Amino acid sequence: MFYHSINPILVEFGPFQIRYYGLIFVFGILLAYLFLRKLAKTRGLSLSGKDFDDALIYGIIGLVAGARLGSVISNIGYYVDDPLKIFAIWEGGLAFHGGLIGLVAAGYIYCKRKKIRFYDIADIVVIPAALGLAFGRMANFINGEFYGIPTNLPWGVAFPDVDGFRHPVQIYEAIKNFLIFGVLWALRNKPLPGGTLFWLFITLYGSMRFFLEFYKEVDPLLFGLTWGQVWSIPMVAAGVYMLYRLIVRRSQ
Repeated sequence: MFYHSINPILVEFGPFQIRYYGLIFVFGILLAYLFLRKLAKTRGLSLSGKDFDDALIYGIIGLVAGARLGSVISNIGYYVDDPLKIFAIWEGGLAFHGGLIGLVAAGYIYCKRKKIRFYDIADIVVIPAALGLAFGRMANFINGEFYGIPTNLPWGVAFPDVDGFRHPVQIYEAIKNFLIFGVLWALRNKPLPGGTLFWLFITLYGSMRFFLEFYKEVDPLLFGLTWGQVWSIPMVAAGVYMLYRLIVRRSQ
């Protein structure tokens, strides 16, 4: 078993702090940007440098606004007591499902304005997105947040100010996202119908997230299910249905 002894603050100058979480978040965005340019070129999408810059701006705004809003809604009691914490993104607290909705909405608006087919962009964005999510969960581990339920397994982790050894669910989720990235990367050049990679990402993420939620230290929201599970159910349902429409029905 292990003890969590990582200081989430890399550098501190008085009130000014540089946290690993913020650095990893920025690194993820830059990595996604570089991947997006490479994949767009591979797929023959004629996008200018300004188009990519605009895509980055749209993506950041949609992702951060949606993810933060989702986190605030799911932890409303905490933020009611201290409203200014809503803006303390560097301390962590970004909800995936809210970020996904914000990113999809921003991507849809971007594609409409640029007159680009949504799936042309969505199918390549989800590949670096899965990789970025993996790094994001590693950042959650460094922050010592979103830990799991008690465990006696050899890899249990004792987090600061938390009783007992816990499942390092953040690491489980990081591995999950690396696996999703690997699947999408392997399929990136296959002759698949537009939207396949996007909906495959939705399906894989939702289904794997649903089961990992059982290991999280989270209060049930509805019928014994957590917030993450409640949101994952429609993700899986929509993903399976759309994959059926795109692949099975099209081949008939």
